[in-house]
Amino acid sequence: MFKTNIGDADRVIRLALAAALIVFSFIVGHPMIALIAIVPILTAFAGTCPLYSVLGLHT
Repeated sequence: MFKTNIGDADRVIRLALAAALIVFSFIVGHPMIALIAIVPILTAFAGTCPLYSVLGLHT
């Protein structure tokens, strides 16, 4: 359905960011912050970013 527009390095960065958000959410004691990590995780595994598609970016 969507073309892949996220490269391998971008996927690794997104997964690292998600992991950092999850760890941070438990450090500050607010696990709901971890829900934000869902977006980079989903885009990393799907290989496509809707915002990149709108902006015409490919990494």
